Amino acid sequence: MACFFRGRIAAKLGRTLQQSEDAFKPALSAVPVFKKQQSPDFKLSISSLRVSGVLPSGGDIQLQTEDLATRLKQDSVVEDISAGCGVINFTVNRRLFVEKMLEPFGKGEDEKFGLDSELFNTLKRGTTLVEYSSPNIAKKFHAGHLRSTIIGNFIANLKQSLGNNVIRMNYLGDWGMQFGLLGTGFCQFGCPEKLKQNPLQHLFEVYVQVNKEAEQNEDVRQAARVFFRQLEQHESEAVSLWRQFREITVAEYQHVYKRLGVHFDIYSGESFHQDQAQEVVQQLQSRGLLKTSEKGTGVVDLSPAGDMSSVCTLLRSDGTTLYITRDLAAAIDRKEKYSFDEMIYVTDKSQANHFHQLFHILLTMGHSWADRCQHVPFGLVRGMKTRSGEVVFLEDVLDEARTRMLHNMNQSKTTKEMDDPEDTAEKVGISALIIQDFKGPLQSDYNFDWDRMLQAQGDTGVFLQYTHARLCSLIRRHEGVEAAVFEPSLLFEQTSIAILQHLLRYDEVLYQSAQDLQPKHLVNFLLKLCHLIASAHRELPVKGSSQDVAQARLRLFSGARSVLANGMKILGITPVDKM
Repeated sequence: MACFFRGRIAAKLGRTLQQSEDAFKPALSAVPVFKKQQSPDFKLSISSLRVSGVLPSGGDIQLQTEDLATRLKQDSVVEDISAGCGVINFTVNRRLFVEKMLEPFGKGEDEKFGLDSELFNTLKRGTTLVEYSSPNIAKKFHAGHLRSTIIGNFIANLKQSLGNNVIRMNYLGDWGMQFGLLGTGFCQFGCPEKLKQNPLQHLFEVYVQVNKEAEQNEDVRQAARVFFRQLEQHESEAVSLWRQFREITVAEYQHVYKRLGVHFDIYSGESFHQDQAQEVVQQLQSRGLLKTSEKGTGVVDLSPAGDMSSVCTLLRSDGTTLYITRDLAAAIDRKEKYSFDEMIYVTDKSQANHFHQLFHILLTMGHSWADRCQHVPFGLVRGMKTRSGEVVFLEDVLDEARTRMLHNMNQSKTTKEMDDPEDTAEKVGISALIIQDFKGPLQSDYNFDWDRMLQAQGDTGVFLQYTHARLCSLIRRHEGVEAAVFEPSLLFEQTSIAILQHLLRYDEVLYQSAQDLQPKHLVNFLLKLCHLIASAHRELPVKGSSQDVAQARLRLFSGARSVLANGMKILGITPVDKM
């Protein structure tokens, strides 16, 4: 509903300065809420109008601010206008403000709140392909893969909520020399029975064992090279074993993703592009872009001066392809297949140079759409351990989060009776994992801390879930009290107004998140909302109030719950209704 007020204020400015109202909307923003302190609803940045050329850029900015403020008149929508330091503040009519902000929640339009904003008109819509998670078969699913999974899921959810057609892709590391090692290792150390019982664990054990052997034994390394060459030449025995490993692993991962609330539209992998990778090599050769190095490898010169001072290797000396060769083929194939308008890769920051080279080579090959490809990098997680030691598989982390959360819930005096405590503990534990990860800038490294992450007090995923469950409980207890119509004047207390002013910022927060693909804006918005709701629980009791006061307060709490739930879902969190 911020768009209604933003539009009316922009129209007033447009009439006063005889300009299009659209020129003012980017300079208008909701004022952040400070507890216990009355504040205006919107502010207009005069410096933004000077930069955009709407106002003259010369002269004293404060005089300009005060002059414009005096020219603007109050009306039925705006009840107060004042000049601040380089900004003009607007307070809207309180009755209209409460009415408009809570209107969608009486019409069953809870899901749409904040999403019909004109702010999103400037965003590019269309098809977005997001590649994320992308674990390697038979290698450990480390903390980096967890980060990629939850960050990619957030980006896909955000883009989808803003109207994009989103393709969620998991690009598995299912090819390359590690399969030569794994194939060789399985022939020596593999056990079909163990593979059925615990596939990921057994493949990982085989991979570790064969790697140790390969370090000391040239024959093992040679056998691995032979096995991989057989794979590249589609020899049936090697392909059959590889396919078995891949199918088993995907099935196991799907089970884990389901626990995380993550799904993929497509499970792709390097293996899909082995033949196309050779076609890319031929294209580069025919354009004269592929050179042979002194070592006999195939390279592309990326140096600005063309002096081979910066090269990217695409072929080994034996003619087999590398990861980047297959990535080039994959990108070209995806563009042809899915006609994406943008493609986003979510991997750790150590791969920044890989993607820089990838996009550079695509552009050199004449693929101008590479400009619409983006790498979203993230930092490392330090110290992700379970009680039994270093994390090998994601499932270990999810099990630990559930166990610890279940223990905390059993210790808490406020825990309600619930049908499936384990399921609730799992959802809350996953929320805690996600919020710990999303609170800071994605590129920052952070220290994993079980105790801090699972605290019920403080800015945690547990606090978000507790607030949501408490609101659900309040609404359940007063079922039948909330009415289609309520009296807005009963929500004029500062505590109510603070929540509504905070909700004004929701579309701006989503817009900011869409601009830089950082979840921290939404996380901080939701945590602040939870703190404001906690104050409202204390200061605006529903129980014991007259019916019309109870109805108004329930509408407020119901609206806050809806926005909290919507925001949590975009982050990839499943809200719980009992805790």
